[in-house]
Amino acid sequence: MSEITWLSNIDNHYFPVVEHAFDDGLLAAGGDLSPSRLLNAYQQGIFPWFSDDEPLLWWSPDPRAIIELDNFIASKSLKKLARKQKYTVTLNYAFDRVIEACSSTPRKNPNTGELNSETWITDDMIAAYRQLNGLGLAHSVEVWNEDTLVGGLYGVGIGKVYCGESMFHTESNTSKLAMLALVEHMKSQNMAFIDCQLPTDHLSSLGASVLSRENFIEKLENNNHTLTEDGRLSEDYLNRWKPRVITP
Repeated sequence: MSEITWLSNIDNHYFPVVEHAFDDGLLAAGGDLSPSRLLNAYQQGIFPWFSDDEPLLWWSPDPRAIIELDNFIASKSLKKLARKQKYTVTLNYAFDRVIEACSSTPRKNPNTGELNSETWITDDMIAAYRQLNGLGLAHSVEVWNEDTLVGGLYGVGIGKVYCGESMFHTESNTSKLAMLALVEHMKSQNMAFIDCQLPTDHLSSLGASVLSRENFIEKLENNNHTLTEDGRLSEDYLNRWKPRVITP
């Protein structure tokens, strides 16, 4: 692909095939963050990432990082923290507060591999993922120290896959505790894996493995049953993500 594909706002479902992405994973630019386009993107292994001074950019990197649920690595200190029951971990209790907290967390740039010191979760992104949450497609995990939110993460659910977007912590290891709780919850719901998007040393320490984009897409397609034939969220999907306490 020699020139980037620019998307219009007319067809919310169109993306070029992921094999047309540049070497750095950049696939397309433009379009919008409507729920239908976001859902279509995640179902194809595509995600948005851009800064305030950039156009809307869509990515499908190769290779890809995932966490197989049985391969998640909980350190001795994390297991000890979980046993103490100091924190309460919940599912979908405070999505708005989690994404706001994550908006100040740096993220690795898919293009350069460097952390961006400026927020990448723009106001438009926050509004779009809040809308997805309201529709039952975006989900948060919250870690509470009594009534204070001290850690968490959010992402998008596609069938039996959780596409992680960002996490935060204000107390030591609370974002990892959120991951542990998410993994245990997904196991209990017979789910498949967590999409981590890009490989990092931190994710590797948690058990993330790297696979080709082709293999990732195949695994995603085998586990992406989200909607019924009439376009509604399936009962199985809805039951997986009902708000509840998931303290590990």
